Amino acid sequence: MKADFVTDTRSPRALAAALSAALSAVLLAACASPDVVPREVPPPPVTSVAQADQQLAAVARERAAIEARFAERERVCYDRFFVNSCLDEAKERRRSALAAQRAIEVQADRFKREAVVVERDRNLAEAERRFQEQEARLAAEPAAPTPAAAPVPPPRKPTVPGRVAERDAHLRAARQAEAADAGKRAQNVREFEARKAESAERQRKVAERKAEKAAKEAKEAK
Repeated sequence: MKADFVTDTRSPRALAAALSAALSAVLLAACASPDVVPREVPPPPVTSVAQADQQLAAVARERAAIEARFAERERVCYDRFFVNSCLDEAKERRRSALAAQRAIEVQADRFKREAVVVERDRNLAEAERRFQEQEARLAAEPAAPTPAAAPVPPPRKPTVPGRVAERDAHLRAARQAEAADAGKRAQNVREFEARKAESAERQRKVAERKAEKAAKEAKEAK
């Protein structure tokens, strides 16, 4: 029985190039992840502050998970032949995932800021409404009558006994003031004499010390 053999008629150089291309394709396929890079999609709409808070908390958790997955992909890529290509794909996946989380975060933050503004405007409008109601109620109430001022009684004419008593009171006050001044003057005189005697005593002691010092110096000079 006769067997048929197919002989490759290409040159050794062309055959080597073909094998190299096939090997590159195999390695690139091995490095690539089976799943595709996620596309950036619009974030879900926010309808309440509670939902915005939940989305912000979920964004924080997902960011941590994205960084963990990227670190794991980096570790795997460094074991591959085409390291740069593998790293580029991992970085692109990380960028796309973080961009999606950032869009969710921006929308949730914007909703919360707008909710604060709406609540503030609502409170201001309510305060203005209450103020206008109070003004209208006060305007509708009758004004309270102004109480009439009590008449001032005319001054009474002083009587003779009253004038005598007033004069006696002035005299007593004058005598008391004079007695107080006399006592104060006497006290001042006593204090002055005491200070004068104290000063004379100090001068006498100073003169004695000077005389003793002069006598001592004269004795030492002999």
